[in-house]
Amino acid sequence: MGYTAAPLEKLIEEFSKFPGIGRKGATRMAYQVLSMSDEDAAALAGAIQGAHTKLHRCRICQNYTEADICPICASAKRDPSVICVVETPRDVQAFERTREYHGLYHVLHGLLSPMDGITAEQLCVKELLARLGDGKVKEVIMAMNPTVEGEATAMYLAKLIKPLGIKTTRLAYGLPVGASWNTLTRPLCTVHFLAAVSCELGKIYSFFKNSPCKTIKKNGILIQQTTMEKGGARNGIPLRSVRQQKPLPQT
Repeated sequence: MGYTAAPLEKLIEEFSKFPGIGRKGATRMAYQVLSMSDEDAAALAGAIQGAHTKLHRCRICQNYTEADICPICASAKRDPSVICVVETPRDVQAFERTREYHGLYHVLHGLLSPMDGITAEQLCVKELLARLGDGKVKEVIMAMNPTVEGEATAMYLAKLIKPLGIKTTRLAYGLPVGASWNTLTRPLCTVHFLAAVSCELGKIYSFFKNSPCKTIKKNGILIQQTTMEKGGARNGIPLRSVRQQKPLPQT
């Protein structure tokens, strides 16, 4: 027989289902709820119920909204020629905090992961391709997290978009592999998704102020620190940022 009352144990079990919340954290949260007044507890329950029942996906970008179209898609101040593709609605908030990006978004609600049984049919890929058919979109930015699944999803989408003649770019590497864009305070810049032979073909341009991207000229060749390695991608996978190494001394 347990020493914890059944309603309290049930509350702890429900809190422990949250990502990153263990048994101890769930217990603290449960006792915090018990310490609330009836009005505060009812407000918390109402907020959870309201968010779960009133919010739905925007029919254009698939972000969560209460209306038929989210405020970003409905705004006339946004640039409709640029779409930033992200994994989750939480990533949209991360980019909006920079106050520097003025295009539109598209939320995939996941990443390709064959080992977990997640295929393109389970993501919002068809909705993205439908948005690209009207000819208004000139550029698609791949802004998935720099993980194995994020890289695979970005490459898959780039291959689908290439026949449409739309420029496909990606955010320049500014985070370690496995990190999340949610920790981002100010994104760096974007680069052409497909590796190019020279800096003129693989031109880096900044969407954000105070970008640290620098261009140097060495032996008559323009080099950018965040560009792909000269010569293109190896086996179809984009290469990491190039570190210029000094030649070994000759003996």
